[in-house]
Amino acid sequence: MFRSIFMHTDALSDILKWLRLKAEVYLHTDFQGCWAVDTSGSRSVPFHLVHSGRSWLHLQDEAPRLLSAGDLVIFPHDAQHYLSSESHCPNAELVDQTMAQLGAPAQGEVTGLTCGHFMFENKADWPLLDSLPAVIVLELSDTSRLGNTRALLQLLIAELEEQGAGASLAVDYLAHVLFIHILRSQLEKGLPSGLLKALFSPQVGKALTLIHADIAKPWTLASLASAVGMSRAVFAAEFKSLTGKTAIAYLSEWRMLTAAELLQTTDLTLFDISERCGYQSEAAFRKAFKHVTGKTPGEVRRAAD
Repeated sequence: MFRSIFMHTDALSDILKWLRLKAEVYLHTDFQGCWAVDTSGSRSVPFHLVHSGRSWLHLQDEAPRLLSAGDLVIFPHDAQHYLSSESHCPNAELVDQTMAQLGAPAQGEVTGLTCGHFMFENKADWPLLDSLPAVIVLELSDTSRLGNTRALLQLLIAELEEQGAGASLAVDYLAHVLFIHILRSQLEKGLPSGLLKALFSPQVGKALTLIHADIAKPWTLASLASAVGMSRAVFAAEFKSLTGKTAIAYLSEWRMLTAAELLQTTDLTLFDISERCGYQSEAAFRKAFKHVTGKTPGEVRRAAD
């Protein structure tokens, strides 16, 4: 018997598309002897995979942590950090020396590192990562869990090592998938609240998917609650508890963020944009846009020129 699976849009995919998630692996090498790297301060989300050997992780005001082969470390808020061969915290001079001598022969234990970062091209504030900790360490050497993530990283490493045709693009796309696996891993561990937890909540997540699938629909609190099989009061309370805002406020903000994107990247008329975003008149749209963004549609469009 054949099974058919039809892909449907979901809120997380929509948000990542809108934020224009980019991923890049920029270093895949072996370090030997006394070394240190610091990739913080890039205003992105750095990550490092220890694919062989071991490394010490140094964070401000925390004890050093030993990373082993198979450990993946991610910094959702670009926390200041060092990875080093040394258990004591290195300095900037050692970092500069390491990069200047990259690839030169050395003595001592070998550590293989793969380094990269995730970034959002769309710099608009959206609280997707707010609930994540300063540092995430996934111990992929544990074969009892995270099997798909481990297989994904093995494929990524193979692409880096073999350098076949199209490898550069393949690695960046695999890194995209890795980012989603990282988000899923944090949901499995449990997050207290936040947009990320809401996206994976069975009912609130479904409501978010409905909003993102059709922002032009005249959604109300009652219609959203009914669509996900909850009473209006319970749905309203759970939505605000998870996201920190009401369902209608979320809908309005997402409509205006979508509108701002269309103003900046298309030549659509204001009437067309207002219709796409669920408004029947330009006047109502202008008022709502100014209320949510603090700017007029014209100001946003002119700033993009």
